[in-house]
Amino acid sequence: MADHYRAPGWFTRNVANRAVAGLTRAGVSVLGSRVLEVRGRSSGEPRRTPVNLLTLDGRQYLVSARGHGQWVRNVRAAGGDLTLLRGRGRTRYLASEVAPDDSVDVLRAYLARWKAEVGVFFEGVGPTSSDEQIRRIAPRHPVFALTPR
Repeated sequence: MADHYRAPGWFTRNVANRAVAGLTRAGVSVLGSRVLEVRGRSSGEPRRTPVNLLTLDGRQYLVSARGHGQWVRNVRAAGGDLTLLRGRGRTRYLASEVAPDDSVDVLRAYLARWKAEVGVFFEGVGPTSSDEQIRRIAPRHPVFALTPR
């Protein structure tokens, strides 16, 4: 399957993401938001983007609702080395990609928490969809399990 990615529009990129990132950097988490910082795969410079941090069964995860975007590619190129920011707090993690067939429970929990915000990217699949329906769209939405460093 070719890498799927749905780029954000102008409003999301220039208004919504900046607002969420600004609040998160100020220490206000918007429904679990963090600012992901990862080394750019081409420039080597730190790249930042707002993400939703999911905690499920005592583990932390990042899910890419939009697919195989820039932050996903950068995390892969950095060998999983990333930092999550909230206010003055910086927590380093090692991200391990979860196989699509193993990500059903994580995607279900992610959709249960943020479907109103990201549901449009999941092709009609929601938290009450069958495992098979979620498994079908799983390859389009990378999931990373985080281990604190």
